[in-house]
Amino acid sequence: MATIKDIAQLAGVSPATVSRVLNYDEKLSVGMETKQKIFEAAEHLNYKKHHKNLASEKQTIKLIQWYDTQEELEDLYYLSIRLGIEKKAEEANIRLIKETWDAISEQSADGTIALGKFDEEQLKELKRTQENLLLVDSDGTRFGIDSLVVDFESSLRLVMDHFLQEEVKQLVMIAGKEYTKQHRTPVTDPRTAIFQKLISEEKNLSGKIIEADFSVEAGYQAVHDFLLQEKELPDALFAANDALAIGALKAIKEVGLTIPQDISVIGFNDISVAKYVSPPLSTVKVYTEWMGELAVETLTQLIHSTAPVARKITIATELILRESTKQATIK
Repeated sequence: MATIKDIAQLAGVSPATVSRVLNYDEKLSVGMETKQKIFEAAEHLNYKKHHKNLASEKQTIKLIQWYDTQEELEDLYYLSIRLGIEKKAEEANIRLIKETWDAISEQSADGTIALGKFDEEQLKELKRTQENLLLVDSDGTRFGIDSLVVDFESSLRLVMDHFLQEEVKQLVMIAGKEYTKQHRTPVTDPRTAIFQKLISEEKNLSGKIIEADFSVEAGYQAVHDFLLQEKELPDALFAANDALAIGALKAIKEVGLTIPQDISVIGFNDISVAKYVSPPLSTVKVYTEWMGELAVETLTQLIHSTAPVARKITIATELILRESTKQATIK
């Protein structure tokens, strides 16, 4: 595992600054550029770099992102996928054109990766204007668009099985609220419905859902308010991403409870920061940089071959147990 000193050296800042940024210290005043350097350094050091394999013919790929730099720093999930896309494009000698939804150019490209969440109108526009289109983290197969998504149902089953082994009786999910850019259409998180389904299948387990924007501060505020208002405290909390989980850790400690003795916490994504917070966060690991690399490989296949129908590639996950959860009892 990369150390704080390793990240500091790569980012060109002090170890103390790295530690405070990775732990979302609100009292630290540093610029967005410095934060970006630190988070990107942490992501790079968290992932092994492959050797270059230069292609004989240079291709051009367009990357359309729904997040801007500020939003990337609040939710490192998309930053990590982007880094994977950039890395694979460099290794494959592919020219990468990076654009946002608000500023899509008419530059021609051999194919396009659209990263993020898009509403129906946006998907139809992308399909009409972008040749050889691949969605990443969004399912557009009903519109005939190839898609690369995470297996949320299997992921939540991993979480639920662990909490059942911990003999959890009261479970809370903090779900994330998201909206598409153009029309501010609410994005439905499939994890919410899956959570409700899995809870209904367990007789000895009850569950509640609270919502917050996908950020550390929103996660903190939502969990803090919930814990102060709720008469019966939960045994465990599952957060729809690590930013929400990190905010939850802060809120739980602030109201005088201990982790995991009073409340176990599991996040989602396993961003590089998850292992540096206190306590280190148990989380569902999404291999985000590899997901970005796979997106480039898949798009290259689409460019070179025509398929009769759209494909959906579903990525498995892995449950990483750290100190924010009790270890399961071996029976």
